[in-house]
Order: sequence, then structure tokens, then C-alpha cells
Amino acid sequence: MQFSENSRVWVYQSDKKLADEVVQQIQQQLNSFTAEWTAHNNQLKAKAEIRYNRFLILIVDETQAGASGCSIDKSVRFMQNLEREFNINLFDRFNLAYKQADEVFSLPRHGFEDLLKQGTINTDTIVYNNLVQNLTELQTKWEVPFKDSWHIQLFRDLVV
Repeated sequence: MQFSENSRVWVYQSDKKLADEVVQQIQQQLNSFTAEWTAHNNQLKAKAEIRYNRFLILIVDETQAGASGCSIDKSVRFMQNLEREFNINLFDRFNLAYKQADEVFSLPRHGFEDLLKQGTINTDTIVYNNLVQNLTELQTKWEVPFKDSWHIQLFRDLVV
């Protein structure tokens, strides 16, 4: 399926790396959810993927049917159910992810601040902007150096 570059995107970040078998189970549930996801009885052109065993990404191409408030609420409830089933947290916006070598890690804000103070995380460290809104932004503004992300505004005074 081809998706418009303007397709809406929601990124949910797990507070921990998911085991491969858990990723497979969640992906199956995501596939079932997106296959049946509707807005006002119209089938949404949707898909979901998991990246780095940590990020659950929902994508909706609204050229076919737009995601409504009710359909977005359905997706939030679905994600909350995944949280309970797999004992993960997908809604902590201050659990910040970064890449070191080829591995993705995440920390609560205070731990992230500590690594900034130590210089372990710096302006060139890849961080994840889970606030991206569409497919183009997911491809160009999601996985970016710290200096090019919203993180720099929040932590400017701590950058070594």
C-alpha cells in the first residue's frame, strides 16, 4: 500500500526495549487493529510498525477517510490496553530516547539531564522527536541530532 507523505502519524515510545517475541505479538495486534480501524463507519487506510523494538507507530492516510476524534480515542484505548497487557508505558512524554552506537536507549528526564551534564549525550547525539505529525516529518524530523530537535530548547543550558 502506498501512503501519502501527508499521512498522519502517532509515535508511541515504550519505556523499555521490547523482546523480539513481544514485538511479534504486538505487531500482530497492531495489524488487527489497523485492519479494522474506522472513523464514522469508514475504513481508515492505516498501518502500524514497530521500530527499534521500542517505537509503536500508527500511520493513517487521510486521502481515503480522515481520522476523527472518536477514531483517535479508539487508538488511544488500544494503546492503553497494550500497556496493561505487556506491562509497558507508552504515554510518558518525559521518557526520552537517544541512540548510542547502534542501540536505542531511553531514560526519564532527570537521567537524560545527567548524561547531558556528563557529556555522554551531546549536540550530535541522535534523539527521537515523537511529536512528528505526518509521514514526511517521520522520515525527516523524527530521528535527528540533538541540536536539530526540540530537545535543544528544553536542555540548552545543560549541553556540554
